Amino acid sequence: MKAYLFPGQGAQFVGMGKDLYDNHSLAKELFEEANAILGFRITDQMFAGEEADLKQTRVTQPAIFLHSVILAKVMGNNFQPDMVAGHSLGEFSALVANGALSFAEGLTLVSKRAMAMQKACEAQPSTMAAILMADDEMVEKVCSEIDDIVVPANYNCPGQLVISGTFTGIDKAIARFAELGIRRAMKLNVGGAFHSPLMEPAKLELSEAINNARFSKPVCPVYQNVTGLPETDPARIRENLVAQLTSPVRWTQTISNMINDGATIFIELGPGKVLQGLVKKLNKDIPAESGTLSD
Repeated sequence: MKAYLFPGQGAQFVGMGKDLYDNHSLAKELFEEANAILGFRITDQMFAGEEADLKQTRVTQPAIFLHSVILAKVMGNNFQPDMVAGHSLGEFSALVANGALSFAEGLTLVSKRAMAMQKACEAQPSTMAAILMADDEMVEKVCSEIDDIVVPANYNCPGQLVISGTFTGIDKAIARFAELGIRRAMKLNVGGAFHSPLMEPAKLELSEAINNARFSKPVCPVYQNVTGLPETDPARIRENLVAQLTSPVRWTQTISNMINDGATIFIELGPGKVLQGLVKKLNKDIPAESGTLSD
């Protein structure tokens, strides 16, 4: 069974998607539609912009979404997923690719999500940190003992859990991990504390847009971040998408459940190879590769 994966923020690079735009008329049409929907030429920033501009959340999120979704669209009949999942932002890409959301509606939601998250980050300066070579239970325990906002945010794979919170909360947690002998705890270069209670203002702002969007029954199950479980019911998909902003990304559980449900190959659609690497850390025997137009 083919399982398609869609990356999240951090996979972007200058030049992403340009080959699709230059070589495929459908891709060019969709990119130009995206420029019109967003009200600025995101293609200029994706194809030949400054790296610093591409790192802005309001640009990064729609850029990654476009690269992933347009690749899936151009693949046409070669894109026939049995199951899909997306890491954080990538969940929106997965939902458009599997028919639960239209291209225009998905992009509009991603843009609103990015703006709401950026606003929340500016209102409450915060950050994230990767904790490596520690058990999930230890990380959860340390977070629960800190007298500040700091929570598990991304369960990426065994031995790699990202935490999220205020600057002081993250500093206290890193110091505590050092006391426990966990030296590989490092702050990430991100704009804020994603997937934490500090994103509550963004969640409130985005929930109205998600609840007003038209969701259809997808062509295959989407394994959602909040639960790690497959969903096909539009109402449940909508609920989980709203909850996602302040809940952890249960990626370890997601991939494990996809494997248990019969995934025989994982194909990552979009920039980068991060998700392939996480799959291999969970199960090195199952193929994981980048998607191409000949898949």
